Amino acid sequence: MKPKTIKTGIMSYGMSGQLFHAPFIDYHEMFELTAILERSRNLSAERYPDATIVRSTDELLAINELELIIVNTPDLTHYEYTRQALLAGKHVVVEKPFAQTVAQCRELIRIAEERNLMLCVYQNRRWDGDFLTVKNIIEQGTLGRLVEFESTFARYRNYIKPDTWKEQSGGMMYNLGSHIVDQTISLFGLPEAVYVDIATMRDGGVVDDYFCLHLIRCAKNPELRVTLKAGYLMCEPEPRFVLHGTEGSYLKHGVDPQEERLKNGETPLADNWGLESPDKWGVITTEQEGRVKYPTVKGDYTSFYDAVYQSLRNGAEHPTDARGNVAVIQLLETVSKAKPGSVVDMNPK
Repeated sequence: MKPKTIKTGIMSYGMSGQLFHAPFIDYHEMFELTAILERSRNLSAERYPDATIVRSTDELLAINELELIIVNTPDLTHYEYTRQALLAGKHVVVEKPFAQTVAQCRELIRIAEERNLMLCVYQNRRWDGDFLTVKNIIEQGTLGRLVEFESTFARYRNYIKPDTWKEQSGGMMYNLGSHIVDQTISLFGLPEAVYVDIATMRDGGVVDDYFCLHLIRCAKNPELRVTLKAGYLMCEPEPRFVLHGTEGSYLKHGVDPQEERLKNGETPLADNWGLESPDKWGVITTEQEGRVKYPTVKGDYTSFYDAVYQSLRNGAEHPTDARGNVAVIQLLETVSKAKPGSVVDMNPK
């Protein structure tokens, strides 16, 4: 007998719902996009006519047949809406950041465990092709002993975009930083301490739009130098990844192409989904081989919902299970309270 499909509701149909969730749920044969919350519009009706449009979280959570809820609302609402969904007996995928504090994370995990519900965080950039490439290079020891790792998200918008919650609450550290902190902790573990520089650089800004973190003595590689950086005033982008080792270096410019293809209206059914063109590949430089192009691994956000299916139907642990994502919030919460230019202890006595 074929397993029943996972009836799914999406809590918002903004950019996140339109690009990162609805297309992948609709594409996957074991999911059914059943309900979409749009408070005043009907944008989803044309593309997903079989999905019911609801106007409130109460209406969404009252749909008994829904098994899974996607909490993809503004960052500061994740805790409360995830809590409501769990208490309504629904499995939950919550967008990053998981919550704002470790205490909130632990409460949500407790509720999920008490009700035997899945709770995982949408850390889709673990399936970016460039990150998968970096992971392979590290695991294979291609560069010898790794001594330095840099991860940067470069953005350029020198004005404050009106009428967007991202310019009013949360800030870059929690929003974009959630991605590269998660990627880095998944590779190297939590650091013992962090040098912190977080700032608001743009005129008229009210939330942080720049950060630079130096992670000191990461659990899995204490000797490694790690730098994480992002900003909105990088008109000339810095490399996305820089790796230096005893046997060579890897440099990668540009970002995974999946988001841009989604913005252009493509779906995961498109030809060569997740593949990066060779002119975008990074380079590895060694003494023996010189400077050569290094193929980027195929990225695939569909793997996230494959993992959700395996978790719900076969009991597999999800790679972005909420329990494993608490460390991300621990770091974000700690550095966000720190003075710029300070070093904070991640394990205070």
